Amino acid sequence: MRRPLAYLATVIIIMLFSHIAGFNPAQSLSLTVFLSIIAGAIMFWRFRVAFALGGVAMLFAAGLLDLEHFMQYANLDVVIFLICMMIVIGFLEERRFFEVLVDRLMRYSGNKAHMTIFLLMVLSALFAAMVDEVTSILFMMGIAINIASRLEVPLIPLMLMTVFATNIGSSATVIGNPVGVMIAFASGYGFLDFLRWSTPLAILALFVITGLMMIYFKPYLDEVDEKMRRMVLAAEPDGSDAVCRRIDPIALVFFIGVIGGLIFHTQLEYVLHLPKNTMLLGVPMIGAAIALLIENVRAREIVERRVDWWTILFFLLFFTSVGTLKFTGVTTVLSQYMMPLASLDPIIFLLVVGYVVGMLSAFMDNILAVALWIAILQEMASLGINVAPLWWAVLLGSTYLGNLTIIGSTANIVAVGMVEKQRLGHITLKEWIKAGALASFPPLTLGLLLLALQMPLMI
Repeated sequence: MRRPLAYLATVIIIMLFSHIAGFNPAQSLSLTVFLSIIAGAIMFWRFRVAFALGGVAMLFAAGLLDLEHFMQYANLDVVIFLICMMIVIGFLEERRFFEVLVDRLMRYSGNKAHMTIFLLMVLSALFAAMVDEVTSILFMMGIAINIASRLEVPLIPLMLMTVFATNIGSSATVIGNPVGVMIAFASGYGFLDFLRWSTPLAILALFVITGLMMIYFKPYLDEVDEKMRRMVLAAEPDGSDAVCRRIDPIALVFFIGVIGGLIFHTQLEYVLHLPKNTMLLGVPMIGAAIALLIENVRAREIVERRVDWWTILFFLLFFTSVGTLKFTGVTTVLSQYMMPLASLDPIIFLLVVGYVVGMLSAFMDNILAVALWIAILQEMASLGINVAPLWWAVLLGSTYLGNLTIIGSTANIVAVGMVEKQRLGHITLKEWIKAGALASFPPLTLGLLLLALQMPLMI
C-alpha cells in the first residue's frame, strides 16, 4: 500500500512543481504524464509497459496527441533497428557463434587471476561494442558464472567487473547501446564518427576502470589466485561438446557481413546516393531478412522468441511521450533554462551536460534520459548553439554513469536478474554504488575533459 501512495504523492508533487515553474496547462500535463511513466517504471518495474500505455492513452484523451504525431514521435527508425538487430543476434546465438568465439579466446587466460579478469573485462567491452550490451552481458555473465562455480569464489565481484566493462564498451560504437542508435539517428553521426570520437575514449576508460577494479577488489583477486593455484581452469571442455566448438562458417560469414555493412554504411550511402544513415537501418534489415531465410521453418520462432517485444513496446510508447514534450513546448522551456549556462563557458556547459545526463541515467535509466536530452539538444541547435560536442557528452554520461547504480543500464538489470534467478548471490544498492562510483566518475571526468580539449575540431 505504501508504494501506490508514494506514487500518487509523486504525481501530485510533479503537477504542483510544473505549475509553479510556469508551464501552461498543456505543458504541465504532458510533463506530468512523462514523469509519471518514469516514476511508475521505477516503483513498479514489472508493470512499466502498463504505465506507458496508460500515460500515452491519457495524452490521446487530453488532445495532446493524435495518430499522425504518434507515428511521428514513435522513432520507428530506432525501433525497427532494434528489432532487426535482435533477430540478427538471435540467429547467431542459435548457432552458438558467440559462445564458441568466447570459448576460443578464453583459452589465453591461463591460470592467473589478473589475466583472467583482464581478459573477461576486455571481452565484455569488445562484444558490447560489436553487438550490443545486452547480448554481451548474457554471454559474459555465462563465463563469469562458470569461473566462479569452478573456483568456488563469490560471483558478485566478477559480475560487477563484467557489467562495468560492458557499459564502457557499449559507448564505443553506434550499435553497442540503444542510446548510441538514438544519438546516431538524431545527430546524423555514423559508425565512423563513433570510431573517431567515442572509441578512443572508451578504450582509455576501459583501462582506467580495469586498473581501479584490480585495486578495489585486490583481496578478492588474491583469493582467486590462491584457488587457481590449487585448481587450474580446464583449458578444454569435455569431448561431448566438441561439435559446438566448431565455428559455423555460415554464421561467421553472416556476422562479418553485417558488422562490415554497419561499419561502412556511410560509404554505401555515398555510392548509392542515399540520405545519411539510410543504410544504418538498411543493413540490419537486410541481415535480419537473410537470417530468417536461412532459418527457414524456424524463422517465426526466431522473431517471436528472440525479439524482446516487451522492451520494444515500452521504448515506442516512451518515445511518443517524449515527442509530446517537444510538441507542447516543454523542451523549449527546458532549453531556455539551459541557455544561460550555454552562454557562460562551453567547457563548463559540456561538463554540466555530461554529469546531468549521467545522473539522470544512473537513477532513471539511460534510454529515458537520452530520449529527453535529444529533444533538448535539437531545440538548442535550432537556436544556433553548436551542439556537436554535446552529443558525445550525452553519450558518455549515459553510458559511463550507467555503472553507478543497479538500474543505470539494461545490462545491469539483466546481470542482477541472472544472479538472483540462479540464487548465486545478492547485492544491495549501497554495495553497488561503492564500486560503481569508481567505475563511473573517474572515466566520465577524464572523457569529458578530453572532449573539451577537442572542442575546436567539432562543428
